[in-house]
This record gives sequence, C-alpha cells and structure tokens, in this order.
Amino acid sequence: MQALLTIAPIFILIALGYFAHQRGFIPPEFLGPANRLTYYFAIPAMVFHAISQASLKQDFNPGVLVTTLGAAVLAYAAAWLYCRIRHIPRHRSGSLIQSAGHGNLGYIGLPFALYILGDAGLVKAGIISGFLMILQNVISTTALQAYATPGESRTRPKSLFRQLLGNPVIVASLLGIGVSASGLSLPPVLHRTLNLLGGLASPMALLLIGASISFGAMRRELRPILSSLLIKLILLPAIGLSLYLFFDLPAADFLPGLILLACPTATVAYIMAKEFGGDTDFVVAAISASTLLSALSFFIWISLATHFFAL
Repeated sequence: MQALLTIAPIFILIALGYFAHQRGFIPPEFLGPANRLTYYFAIPAMVFHAISQASLKQDFNPGVLVTTLGAAVLAYAAAWLYCRIRHIPRHRSGSLIQSAGHGNLGYIGLPFALYILGDAGLVKAGIISGFLMILQNVISTTALQAYATPGESRTRPKSLFRQLLGNPVIVASLLGIGVSASGLSLPPVLHRTLNLLGGLASPMALLLIGASISFGAMRRELRPILSSLLIKLILLPAIGLSLYLFFDLPAADFLPGLILLACPTATVAYIMAKEFGGDTDFVVAAISASTLLSALSFFIWISLATHFFAL
C-alpha cells in the first residue's frame, strides 16, 4: 500500500494531463511549445541545479553506472535477438529494438527519482541519466539505421555526435558534474533562479506525457507491441536489479538506476522512428501503452525495493 501511495500522485498528474487534453485545456497547438520549454529549459535547470550542488565523492557510485549501462545493453541485445528469431519485418525491427530500450528518462525517470527519493536521489539519477541517454541514443540510432529501408535518412557519426552534444539534459548533466567536481558554488541569484525554473519540470513533464497518450494507437498495435513492453518494463529492470544484487551494490545508490531502467518508452522515439523510416504507428502505441503500464511496473519495482531495501 505504501508503494501505491508513493507513486499515485505521479500517475494522477499523468491522468490529469490526458483529461485536460481531451477537454481542450491542453490543445494540440500548446503541446509543441510546452514540450520545448520543458525539454530545453525546465528539466535541464532541475538536473544542473541538483548535480552542481552535490558531492560527487558521496553521490557517485561507478559500479552502479557500469551495471546500469550493462543492463541497458543486454536489453537491447534481447530485443535484437527476438527480432531475428521471430523474423520481425525489417521496417518494424528497428522500431521494436528502440522501443524496448529507449527509456523516458527526462520526463518520467528524473521527476520520479526526485519525488520518491528526494534531492539525493535526483542527483544520483541525474548523473546516471547523462551517460544512459548517450548510450540509448547511440544504440537506438544504430538500430534504426541498420533496419532503415533503402533511400531513408541516415545519420553520419559526426551528425550523431552533434545531436548528443545538443541534447540539453546530457549537457546539463555534464555541466553539473563539472561544477560539482570543481568545488565552485553557484551565485545565490542563479541558485534561486534555477530552483524556480527547475520546479516547473516535474509537473509540466507529467502533464505533457498524459496529454500525448493515444488509446487509438494502442488498440491498433496491441499484439505487436507486447514484446517491446515485456522487455522494457519487466526484463530491463529485472536485469538491472539482478546485476545490482550480484555485485552487492548499496540500495541507496542503485535505486535511482533501477527507476531509470524501469521507465516507459521515450516520446522522442517517435521522432527518431519518423526520421529513419521506422514503424511510427508501432512506436506511438509502444509509448502510450508503456506509459500507462508503467504505473503497474513501477508499483512492482518500488514494492520490491520497499520490502527488501527499506526504501
């Protein structure tokens, strides 16, 4: 019950976003600008502010970072193997692989870590997410390129590198790590400004996620997306938790990583699938279904954490 009460406000906000969109309070023309505001300003401000104020010696565990990245690689490999064994059509394979591994770290993972684990959890999640986002983007882009139909857009390594450097959350994470490592303190005015702007990130991100849910896409693609849902919401966090326990990592350090691994499919997966000629209908359905089902999967993983690790 405690785990349910812990995650309930997050999904109440997501549900509120959906109903607000249906009733016209969040019109379609508002989604684009609001997404850009949240993605380029609010979330980076929240991440940079949290990490820059932290002590890397206390808040950074290299073992957790390595095992989290390792779990992600294994999940991508499982999705690729499934496509090979089941002979999934080429245009859908890249989208399935991406949907099974590309988590919504910025809009779901970081707000979730902040709400459940507090500022200390956000710091650890922010550090891990910077590296995990790089890995996700590289593998997802590679998979989409590998299965792209002839004549579709292909990104060169230099272009991919520029895209990674242009990711505001990655940049905010790296800058925050740099400030923290240097021992510098933010000026009071900047500190308060970032605190105010970062406070917008969690509620706005969750409302926008709710407004983007498509039940129509889920109904049309329900059976095809089951495999990606199982890998994303069950197999990936299970691999991560197994690795954390195998290497006897502290729960306080690995719980932020577990939350990131349990995130539903990222909304940016649709943009990437469209760019590389992937199956966009499949991706929209995977994003919507995984977001809704993550209420159950998060409940399971948080319940396990609460029971065994006294979260």
